[in-house]
Amino acid sequence: MPSINQVRPLAFSGRHVRAEIATDVKGLPLPGRTIVVNLDTTPAFLANEPRTPIPALSSTIAVGATLEQAAAVVLLRADADRSAAGIIDEPGWQHFSDIAGETVFPRSTSLFRSPQAGAGVARLDPAALLGAAQPAGRERTFAIRLMLWFSAAGTDCGIHNRHDFIETHAQILGYGRMQKFTEPDTVSLYEDILMSPGYATPVPFCATGPDDTFVYPWHQYRADTDCVWLAVEYHLTD
Repeated sequence: MPSINQVRPLAFSGRHVRAEIATDVKGLPLPGRTIVVNLDTTPAFLANEPRTPIPALSSTIAVGATLEQAAAVVLLRADADRSAAGIIDEPGWQHFSDIAGETVFPRSTSLFRSPQAGAGVARLDPAALLGAAQPAGRERTFAIRLMLWFSAAGTDCGIHNRHDFIETHAQILGYGRMQKFTEPDTVSLYEDILMSPGYATPVPFCATGPDDTFVYPWHQYRADTDCVWLAVEYHLTD
């Protein structure tokens, strides 16, 4: 049987945001203010009564609490006294144009990414997770990848509609929004989801498509203030 309360730091853990992954949790104390992001499809629970779930892919802020039960969670403790913008000076951070290429993403847009971190695998039925009217009833294996992003206040981070994975986001520092559009133009906005520290988008934006693809609307992240957020990606492996 796996050992309980396996906790390890993630590759992007640093001075601004201490980031860990905890698996097979049973009665794990969480000192201070901790953003808890549930990576699993089963609910997590704090120890306080009455017990209410931290649902799949969602999050909460625990304050001096004990995490009673969880299969896999990210634990994030942010230093609110530091300027969020300083995080991009930590090791491994890159402007997104250096990752995607300047022909794909403009260097003039303030968007920076941390190193990626693997977070194990998850077995899930993607159709059921994404709310399909007729779930496939077949579980698949997904590799979980995590990373932090930073964007400066007032930045539209780029409208796009293509990913070959399922993604969700959790806000860590600052205030922003996840937005959906009918066209690749901000005037076609039709959904505006406010993101404050500790909030995750528990319902991914995509639906299942043909041949193991995922169909996304046009969408983007917009930073209202200097922002740091967590991206969680589920990559199909089988």
